[in-house]
This record gives sequence, C-alpha cells and structure tokens, in this order.
Amino acid sequence: MNKKRGSMMSANNEATSSERVVSPLKLAHFVLRTSKYEEMIAWYQNVLGATPAFKNEILTFLSYDDEHHRVALIHIPDLREQEDGHAGFHHAAFTYATLRDLMDTYARLRDMGIMPIFPINHGPTTSIYYADPDGNQIELQVDNYARIEDATAFFYSETFAENPIGVEFDPEVLLEKLNAGENEETLKIRPDIGKRGLEAVKLR
Repeated sequence: MNKKRGSMMSANNEATSSERVVSPLKLAHFVLRTSKYEEMIAWYQNVLGATPAFKNEILTFLSYDDEHHRVALIHIPDLREQEDGHAGFHHAAFTYATLRDLMDTYARLRDMGIMPIFPINHGPTTSIYYADPDGNQIELQVDNYARIEDATAFFYSETFAENPIGVEFDPEVLLEKLNAGENEETLKIRPDIGKRGLEAVKLR
C-alpha cells in the first residue's frame, strides 16, 4: 500500500517538474559568422571596450565584464554579403549606466571614425544604433526611466500608441547640452512630434 502510494507521489512530482516553466538566468552571448574576421574583432573591441577571452584563427570570444564571452565571432571564408529583405537578426542592444557614459562612448567612437546610423529616443531608452563591418546592427542605449514599471507604463500610453518608433536626435547637439551641464533626466525626456510609423525607421 505504502509502496504504491509512494509510486503515485513520484509520478505526480515528475508531472509537476515537467510542467514547471524556468526562465533563463540571463542572456549570455550572441555569435556571428564572418569573413571579415580581424576587422570584426577590432570593431567589437573598439565599440564595446571588449577584450578577447580566447582567440585563434577560427574563433574569438570577446568579453567586457564577468561573463566569459558576450560576443563570439566565427571565421568562415567567402561568405556572401548580407541582403536586405530577409527575415532574421535585426539588432542586439547594450545598456549603459548613464547618459554621460553613452554620450562619451559616442564621442570616442566618432573620433575613431565609427559613426551612428540611427540616433533615436524611443521613450523608454535613448538609443544610438551602429552597423558593424558586416552590416549587423548594434544598439547602444541608456534607460530613460529609473523603474521598469514606468518604462512598461510608457508602452501602454497614448503617446506610444501614436508614435511607437521614437524621435530622432542629433548626438552632437545632445552632447553639447550635456557638456553645458543640462540635467540628464531632462535630456532623456522624449519630445512629442506626433504620429510616426515603421517608415521612419532608418534601419535594415
């Protein structure tokens, strides 16, 4: 009797375990294949301030924090260039602690000749998009709200319904205002410019 009951409890536990949803702890890394191997390695080192945790002629792991790698590059010769109009990877985003950190990074990359393709205040974030040597799009951003609840509330606002894309800005003007001492929180407020749709997105 006890043995049968124990068997039933075990089966029930297994059913519970198989139905349990466990989310990942974090997003660990993304991997890109490239024929522009050394150029891509240099680009991600410059943009992210990353260093190789491992590198040989085939594979490079790049990291900028306590993760063993955030970006991996695989060297595959003779790949075709990417084409527009295909489903797939759109962009990866990296968050900075402050607007000052984001804009100092913009200035550093600008001085190296790495220019953004789409600076935009989405509302929840102030974002600057770049394209790597293979055309993969990378977003550098800062959160505009201190609390995730406030950022989420913005998604359900009339402002977001009218304009889910955001408002473009001139990074030079923003940097000038920041250097003049204007408040970061004020500079991160998204202005109201009316209705906008996907046609306003200057990304692939």
